[in-house]
Amino acid sequence: MRAHILKIASRLTSTLLLTGAVVFMLFSCSSIDCPVQNTVSTQYLICDADGNETSLVDTIWVFTEREDTSDTLLLNRLTGKSAFSLPISYSHPEDVLIFIKADTTGNYALDTLWLKKDDIPHFESVDCAAHFFHRLTAVRYSRNGIDSVSIVNPNVDYDQSRTHLHIIFKPVE
Repeated sequence: MRAHILKIASRLTSTLLLTGAVVFMLFSCSSIDCPVQNTVSTQYLICDADGNETSLVDTIWVFTEREDTSDTLLLNRLTGKSAFSLPISYSHPEDVLIFIKADTTGNYALDTLWLKKDDIPHFESVDCAAHFFHRLTAVRYSRNGIDSVSIVNPNVDYDQSRTHLHIIFKPVE
C-alpha cells in the first residue's frame, strides 16, 4: 500500500513540476508585436492652386509598370475625394506612375510621375518579416493634366495619417 502511495505521489510531483515549467515558459517569453497588417504607402492630398485641400471633380486612374512590362492598376476611378493612397515599391530607386484624368465630357489627360526614393530597411525583430520604410528624395512629372506635385513629408512609414505629397491637377481641356 505504501509503495502505491509513493508511486502516486511521484506522479503527482512530476505532473506539478511539468505544469510549473510550462507556466514558467509561457510567462517568460517576450511578446513580439510584428506589424502584420501595416502597410507602407504614400499619401496624396489633392489641392487647389492656392494649396488648399479640394475634392476631385474629375475621375483619375493610376497605373504602374511591373517588372514583366505589364501594367498594374493601382487606383481605379477615383472621384469626389480629396486624398488617396498609393503603394510604394520595395526594390526600385524610382517609382513610375501613370495618371489618367478624365472629365465628365470624355476629355482626358495622361501624365507620368517619377518618384525617387531611398529604401530604408526597418528591423522590428528577428521573428518578424522584413519591412522597408522610404525617404522621398525627388519628384518629376509631365504637365498634361498635372499642374504641380510637391513633397511635403519625405518620410514614408506605417503612419498613414501623414500626407507625403500635394498634387494639383489642371482642368481637363
